Amino acid sequence: MTATTTAVTAGTLGVPGARLHYEVRGSGPLVVLAGAPMGAEAFAPLAGLLAGDHTVLTTDPRGVGRSPVDDPEQDSTPELRADDLSRLIAHLGAGPAVALGSSGGAVTVLALAQSHPEQVTTVVAHEPPLSELVDDRDRLRAGTERIIATYLAEGSAAAWREFMAVGDIVVPEDDAHPSPPPEADRDDQAVADERHFFLHELRDTTRWQPDLAALRAVPTRVVVGIGEASRGELCDRTSRALAAALGTEPAMFPGSHIGFLEDPVAFAGRFRELLS
Repeated sequence: MTATTTAVTAGTLGVPGARLHYEVRGSGPLVVLAGAPMGAEAFAPLAGLLAGDHTVLTTDPRGVGRSPVDDPEQDSTPELRADDLSRLIAHLGAGPAVALGSSGGAVTVLALAQSHPEQVTTVVAHEPPLSELVDDRDRLRAGTERIIATYLAEGSAAAWREFMAVGDIVVPEDDAHPSPPPEADRDDQAVADERHFFLHELRDTTRWQPDLAALRAVPTRVVVGIGEASRGELCDRTSRALAAALGTEPAMFPGSHIGFLEDPVAFAGRFRELLS
């Protein structure tokens, strides 16, 4: 499987409170790839692999990258992001779609299945961080508040260390990445995106409670995905809890929480298996 050289068509769609940057590749049935806080650029390798026989839509979620918001202090909720995806699908006139969301984007596509099931035939929610579904939810709520407080008091490097600890993500020393450079040495957009994530996205995403009865009742097929390398991490636990609550078995994907970036070819192959 190789990525196509299909041209990328970029556009902007005005929605309530924001202007969404989106990109379209390929032709065929519509596939939506959604992240939060990751934007279109992170999904470009996977999108290229799917564009040979699909129309692939990627976007920067509101408040991130090239999708500015009218009020930078407005929180980004799963409902708002789902409404944005709904408007993008309607704008393209190419639905209904298959929607793959990862991390916060997985929460977004679950919210989309609840609110607009007619627009999505299948949603694949890859490692949604739904902390409210696990028994230690009180501890995790406190952990989220600690991450945010750490960001405000000590900056992003310390906040990311706290984030990894709360998420039970252990990075081997030989794989450890250096701390991000000081804000003064970083691109203004990267700093703004990080601030948006910690202050206006993290809390509402992790505390979102899916309507399990609605998700069981919708005609949309709901698949919960888990990275094979994520065993023992928080998102492994939350994903298994969601699958159990829906009465389904999780679908295992190659790689970790960001398997679509680590090995997009293997990830695309597994995604295609689910589509078939």
